[in-house]
This record gives sequence, C-alpha cells and structure tokens, in this order.
Amino acid sequence: MEKRVSRVKALPKLAPEFRVAAYARVSSEKDAMRHSLSMQVSYYSNLIQSHPGWHYAGVYADEPVSGTKDNREEFQRLVKDCRAGKINMVITKSISRFARNTVTLLETVRELKGLGVDVFFEEQNIHSKSADGELMLTILASYAQEESRSVSENMKWRIRKAYEKGEIMCWRFMFGYKISKENGIEIDPVEGPIAQQVFSRVAAGESLNSVAKWLNHTGHYGALGGKWQTPRLREMLSNEKYTGNALLQKTYVNNHLEKKKMPNHGEVTQYYVTETHPALIGPETFAAVQQRLAAIAERHAGRPKRQTSEFTGMIRCPNCGCNFRRTLKNGSPGWICPTYYTEGKAVCQSKKIPEDALKKAISEVLHIDSWIPDAFAEQVKYIVASGSNTLELHMQNGIVSATTWKDRSRSESWTPEMREKAREHAKRRHHG
Repeated sequence: MEKRVSRVKALPKLAPEFRVAAYARVSSEKDAMRHSLSMQVSYYSNLIQSHPGWHYAGVYADEPVSGTKDNREEFQRLVKDCRAGKINMVITKSISRFARNTVTLLETVRELKGLGVDVFFEEQNIHSKSADGELMLTILASYAQEESRSVSENMKWRIRKAYEKGEIMCWRFMFGYKISKENGIEIDPVEGPIAQQVFSRVAAGESLNSVAKWLNHTGHYGALGGKWQTPRLREMLSNEKYTGNALLQKTYVNNHLEKKKMPNHGEVTQYYVTETHPALIGPETFAAVQQRLAAIAERHAGRPKRQTSEFTGMIRCPNCGCNFRRTLKNGSPGWICPTYYTEGKAVCQSKKIPEDALKKAISEVLHIDSWIPDAFAEQVKYIVASGSNTLELHMQNGIVSATTWKDRSRSESWTPEMREKAREHAKRRHHG
C-alpha cells in the first residue's frame, strides 16, 4: 500500500482572557477629593470596558488614606486578587497614587511582576514589566517619597508656628462646647451645664462609674454620640481645656511614612496658653478633680493587670451583644456584661457569673471531671449567657447545648478574709 502523508491544520489557539483592573486613591476627606475619586472610578471603568481584548476586573478605590500607609483595604484586596490569578494588569494614575513609600512600591511591583501581573502608571507612561521599568520606578518613587516628606515637614512647620502664637489647631469635639466659623469656640447651652455637673460630682467624691451611669441614663451621650465608659470620662476630666486654657502639642507624628500619633514626652516643644476660649470649670474644681483621679490611679496601681483567659471574648450577652469581661472582687473571679456593670439592670438584664460556677456547668456538658482549658477551647465556639442562669454552648461542630449554672449560697460566697473581717467586727461590737 502506498504511503500517504497529509497536512493537519492546527486549531487556532484561543488567547487567554486578559483581565485588567485599576487602582484609585485620594488622601483627603474634602468633598472635591471624594468627587475626584468618583470620577476616577468612572473613567477607569469606561476605559477598561471599551478596550477590545480586555476583560473588566474591577476598580479598587481607597478613600481617604495616605499613600505612605500599608493599611489601605482596597489596595490589600487588589494584591490578594493578583495573587489569586484574577488579574493580569493593573492601571493606576501615578506612582504617588499607588504608593509614596519607595520600599512598599518596589516590593509590591516586584511581587506582581513575579506573578506575571503588569502595572501601568499612566502619568509616567511606565509599564513595570518593561526592561527599564524598575529603574525608572526606583528614581520616581524616591522623588515621590521625598515630596511626601517635604509636604509633611511644611505642615508640621505651619502647625508649630501657630502653636507659638497661641493658636489652637485641630480642635477636637469636646462635650460641653460647640464650634462654628462665625463665633469660634462657645459653651453649649445644653451640654455645658451637664459638663459642669460632671466635674462637681467627681470633685465631691462620686465614682466615675456612677457618673457614667448617670450620663447614659439621662441621655447625655458623648460629643460624637457614644455612651460613656470610665476611660472616656477620665479623659474628659483630665482635659485642661475645660478651664479655658490649652496645652498645645500634646501629641506629635513620628514620621511621614508611618504617621503614628505619639504622646509628647518632651520630644517637641509644648505651649501652655491661657484664656484661649470660655471656661466651663474653675481652677479650684479642676485641681480637686485631678487629686481624685490621682487617688483613684494610686488605689488601682497595686492591683494585678487584667489577664486573658480561655473565656475572654467567648461569653456573649443576648441583651446588648457585648462580650462578658472578667472581674475580681474580694479575691473571687467572675464574669459580667460591661453594659450591666456600668448601667445596671434597667438597661441590661444579665447577671454576674462566678467563674467556678461557670467552669462546673461547662464541665458537665463536656463530660470532664475537672476543668481542662484545652478541652473547652477545642470544643466550644462561643457561649450565650442569659439572665436566667442559662448558658447556650455553641459547639465547634454546630451543635448547641444548653445548661444552667447555680448561684452561690451566702456561705459559699464568703472568702476567708471576709470571714475574718466579720469576726473582728463582731468582737468590736460585743466589747463596745
């Protein structure tokens, strides 16, 4: 049979889908910048979708975060999607929009290049995958970083010059005051008298927890609408601005890259300016409150720091949604809802759970004779504790097991120290 050879026509190779995304960012909260971001998103969406051969992979937009920081959520999501193979090319306006930190820029671009992802910078007309791309990026990114440092230093200089003149910069929201362009800093006619009562009550000896409860129960929430807790109240009571005077430069920014706000312990010059605005509190009342705060701090200084345990973040209140926290009273540990602790039963109907009762009830559900923290952590996902002594154990396998814990009897709740104190008291009464 005669040999026959015929040419086989190869099937056309289909080009892979070229997925293109864009990254946009603004670093200012001003309305004009927000509008600019919206315009960028619209522009890139139209650009990518109208280009033949490109598949639209989305626009990742951050607002308003500095380009020198690495905590940009959309930027991190973009990199994650590149790692997952969802993107082939990223378009961005400029190097400064992508990152002003040279190290961050080069590390990211090199990683994406290793993944086969090209980054195109429109303003500089640079493709990161091109032969001279990395050299140009190194030079231009260094310039952008230096520009960021220069802007930061200029801003610091303006603020410090204003402080030297006794001008208040970046006035924070303060309970009891209001501020407007027309009248400047004024005492709020509603909140001002309440703030005065807060200082007077603490100066008279009332506890911070009691004053916080009073503020929340009467509906006088913080300057931004949040409920009062003792740390926030302590911060208010320590603020010298309530006396009509101002300590300027309490904090400073460590550098133009990290931009962390640091407490000023003498690193930069501070200025104390008198009569910068109307006073709500007299110097005598303010001094008395500072003495109370110092006494409270001294009283708590010897207490052991709150430690985490296997129950930390595990016990939830069904009434307010808060996680229970550990308390130590007379040497006896227990777990309590912070809302119930600060505002009482009128707001939250939960109960304090003695830690030994909690362990005993959970041990019975897990069928262990003695408490084993690892067994608890391995089997229990979280616990819902209601005011009726009921514990709902939501297990890691999806099963929900309900149990109850028992209240202590009066005799069980007494520690040896409490018993000794009661005996001494009884002796004094008998001999008195």
